[in-house]
Amino acid sequence: MSQFTINLLFVGASFALYFGIAFWARAGSTKEFYVAGGGVHPVLNGMATAADWMSAASFISMAGLIAAGGYANSTFLMGWTGGYVLLAMLLAPYLRKFGKYTVPDFIGDRFYSRTARLVAVACLIIASVTYVIGQMTGAGVAFSRFLEVENDTGLMIAAVVVFFYAVLGGMKGITYTQVAQYVVLIIAYTIPAVFISLQLTDTFIPAIGLFSNHTESGMPLLQKLDEVVRELGFQDYTADVDNKLNMVLFTLSLMIGTAGLPHVIIRFFTVPKVADARWSAGWALVFIALLYLTAPAVASMARLNLLSTIYPDGPTSQPIEYAERPDWIKNWETTGLIKFEDKNADGRIELYNDTPAFKAEATARGWKGNELVVNRDILVLANPEIANLPSWVIGLIAAGGLAAALSTAAGLLLAISSAISHDLIKGTINPNISDKGELLAARMAMFVAIVVATYLGLNPPGFAAQVVALAFGIAAASIFPALMMGIFSKRVNSKGAVAGMLAGLISTLVYIFLFLGWLFIPGTASFANTPDNWLFGISPLSFGAIGAVINFSVAFLVSSMTEAPPKAIQDLVESVRYPQGAGKAVDH
Repeated sequence: MSQFTINLLFVGASFALYFGIAFWARAGSTKEFYVAGGGVHPVLNGMATAADWMSAASFISMAGLIAAGGYANSTFLMGWTGGYVLLAMLLAPYLRKFGKYTVPDFIGDRFYSRTARLVAVACLIIASVTYVIGQMTGAGVAFSRFLEVENDTGLMIAAVVVFFYAVLGGMKGITYTQVAQYVVLIIAYTIPAVFISLQLTDTFIPAIGLFSNHTESGMPLLQKLDEVVRELGFQDYTADVDNKLNMVLFTLSLMIGTAGLPHVIIRFFTVPKVADARWSAGWALVFIALLYLTAPAVASMARLNLLSTIYPDGPTSQPIEYAERPDWIKNWETTGLIKFEDKNADGRIELYNDTPAFKAEATARGWKGNELVVNRDILVLANPEIANLPSWVIGLIAAGGLAAALSTAAGLLLAISSAISHDLIKGTINPNISDKGELLAARMAMFVAIVVATYLGLNPPGFAAQVVALAFGIAAASIFPALMMGIFSKRVNSKGAVAGMLAGLISTLVYIFLFLGWLFIPGTASFANTPDNWLFGISPLSFGAIGAVINFSVAFLVSSMTEAPPKAIQDLVESVRYPQGAGKAVDH
């Protein structure tokens, strides 16, 4: 049986499962569409939250980032995991106590302002649309290789699949589909990792194998990897980070961005009780840890396997001839995600760090530039092929990669459609809309959101994890501070909240667009992606934490200069801040 047929079987079986669940759990009311009826068990909700959270960036791109950058990119692990601790302790139970459907719902009522609701809708849509670009990009990467179709075609297929189960089932259908998708993605991620860990270290637990001895050389795996990358001009894999400030800010941005992501927060409105919201967050952290503890090992082993494939006799020896390249390189070349250019016309694949510091050594070896460009988003998906694992493992990881991308895309699209139908249409434009009319509006908004997300997925501004990091920065600068002040400060009023959200959002967007070169203003191109021009060395991906500080500062300053919130609102904040875990959440 061919690899393509095996891939079709795994992917087709998983899609059939998702469609069946969506049909069984289709939503019949707005409450089922928005919050799955509010009756999801905490363990199942934790599993669905983990799938919602572990997107294409976690499954496909994160290990690729760590593989490329080593210790320096461990910030993704620390920030994303730490954010769930904040979410469990500071937000989840209090928002569930409030008893609303969406984040703008909470902000609009807490700050007693239609303007605050509209600004929250704008922040939610900008963050979610930015995030969903990464998911559609990841889906395209997975489809293009494993179903042997063009990247554009893969995106179209992903859009159709998401449309079916998200529009039909709403949050109810998405929740139970995400439970299935979590099972698929965690099995798909860990099984190849176990195989590869056994190959390289004789240890079947990847997280332990990472710190075990490399079987062939007898030295510690990370020491062996440091030796290999150093010989090819790369920085040591375990090297420390020079810009500690940027590292701290980036980690913080990811943490508070996690706690402010609307598609994650909305999951805690689906459980019956306040205590269940906290349990859901705890279970989600457990389920996420199963993948996140494995990711560093997957990254390190993938990097070592890749370089060992190109330099089978060691990094100081001759690389392999292009004509004798392994099948996995040929397969990924057809997707355009691996590119080779024979710059010195010797017929061999020179893969190294093409920098001035390594130029003398490269010249001595007869090299005239790095010849192999490998898209970092493919490393996890290509890992089983690089390691020559069985065909069924490759088919399994294909299904897992698609499950990761589609589960998060569905959650994001639901958050966007809910903001439009519930917060914009019902909350502002037509408060008297019927339940049936609102449900129809939600499904139409979902359709439009899918079309827009597909278009943006075809034209992404960067690789998956980079785009996702930008979304976290936006959420950190705009939504998280508003939620925190809404829960823990009785003094912040509507004017302060609106001013703070706008200040945080605008300052972050301007910084991102300026230093990523997206402003298209004459004279700004020289600033694009130039660390020397960054303010205090702060990367655009890290500015969300600064945006959050600006948000807090402006909100408190404006609130202190204007009237205090009404007493009813202050009493509401007081009641929300002391949730009763044993009782049912109050619906306001």
